[in-house]
Amino acid sequence: MTEQANPRAPGVRPARCGGGCRALMPAALLALLAGCGPENGQSETAVSSTSGGDGLAPVEETGTLRVVTRNAPTTWYFDQHLETAGTEHDLVEGFARAHGWQVEWVMADSVSGVLEALESGEAHMAAAGLTHLASRNERFRRGPEYMEVTEQVVCHRDFDPMPGSAGELEDVDLVVSAGSSYVETLEDELPESAGFEAREIGTERLMAQVARQEIDCTVADSHIVRYNRRSFPHLDIAFDLSEPLALGWYLEADQAALADLAAEWMQADGGRDLRELVDERYYAYIGQFDFVDLRALNRRIENRLPQYRSYFEEAAERTDFPADLLAALAYQESHWDPEARSPTGVRGLMMLTRRTADSLGVDRLDPLQSIEGGARYLQRQHELLPDDIAEPDRTYLALAAYNIGRGHLLDARRLARELGRDPDRWADMRETLPLLTEERYYQDLRYGYARGYQPVYYVQRIRNYRDVIRPVFVAGDAPVAERVLVSRD
Repeated sequence: MTEQANPRAPGVRPARCGGGCRALMPAALLALLAGCGPENGQSETAVSSTSGGDGLAPVEETGTLRVVTRNAPTTWYFDQHLETAGTEHDLVEGFARAHGWQVEWVMADSVSGVLEALESGEAHMAAAGLTHLASRNERFRRGPEYMEVTEQVVCHRDFDPMPGSAGELEDVDLVVSAGSSYVETLEDELPESAGFEAREIGTERLMAQVARQEIDCTVADSHIVRYNRRSFPHLDIAFDLSEPLALGWYLEADQAALADLAAEWMQADGGRDLRELVDERYYAYIGQFDFVDLRALNRRIENRLPQYRSYFEEAAERTDFPADLLAALAYQESHWDPEARSPTGVRGLMMLTRRTADSLGVDRLDPLQSIEGGARYLQRQHELLPDDIAEPDRTYLALAAYNIGRGHLLDARRLARELGRDPDRWADMRETLPLLTEERYYQDLRYGYARGYQPVYYVQRIRNYRDVIRPVFVAGDAPVAERVLVSRD
């Protein structure tokens, strides 16, 4: 829930999707999202700032749904292509599209600002990662929920003694975002001898302060913690402060019909399908936290990536792949070490075989040529896939081929079809590829046994690395603690 100024002037519409945007979004999701221009069947999304209610006409009359949110990684943000994205963005745009409406987004600076804007009639609905609370249910019309989270106390891993319960927070400098659900939870859970401070500041910024040891601890929702620990590996979860809580939408108190419509859509096929796509896009690939790995990544972002950043950007201009994806691929391959080598003979930043490097006409030990060659080799795998495979599945399959080889990928695709799975969906292929390790499956395949778990973890790690690396290419040379504020959680 990053507290950040709206990066565009009020009323300015976001840039429309270009080729790079489409290259990394699933077709099913693109069909539901706004921001790609009416010439492609997409709605345009207006962006405003909160500036006082002027009387809202019913959505049915104007065809415009006015929604207040926050510019934050788990809600609504501009991605590296300056296209709008985020969990709330995708769900709301899908809901609006299902009813033939456009969305006008209203930006608030804090949770308090979101609720005040809704209460003052500046929006029909609030979609800002809001926890459903009894106190909020009394003020607003409760809308549908879309996920569950747990509130967690987060401290620096070196904080001693690490608290293990609310009763051990007495001498802790605990700061949370004002107006958040965390305030109510702490008021209920803390003993009288313990206290906390509520500041008008976003949760991500507070987590950055914990990482810099400027404050002891804060509270954040579990999905926010999962994302931010990859950029702030020194953050540690002290304990769960709450039981699972529902995140969902709120509407003006008199918007009963709209609330019922939203609830009906969220539970219908369209809403369920979109929630699955959103979960896959933003959350499903995040695996177990590896402190040592991510600490090393953040150090290398500072001391290695600057040497090669322009090379990744040049390769991105000549291929269909964003620079941050190529950088994440290179990190997975070599940790950005141009002298890297493996026992099997692959070498260089992109760990190319001699045969592959020769076929591409590059010197694999030259960093610039290695990156160029790796990008072109990935593009080759991408282009060899059937044209009707949607993104981002197409890119994930290309990455798997980069890792395990095109022959084994083709075997896995054949096996997926035989098992009644979809060979064009990464969600199905990541379940099928590991079967290449079992004789009963691989014995009838053309290329036989393969280490099928390897490409599954390979793609997952690249996606994780990319999330941490992405802000470098969005926010330039800002320090990590500042860069994260314009990234996903």
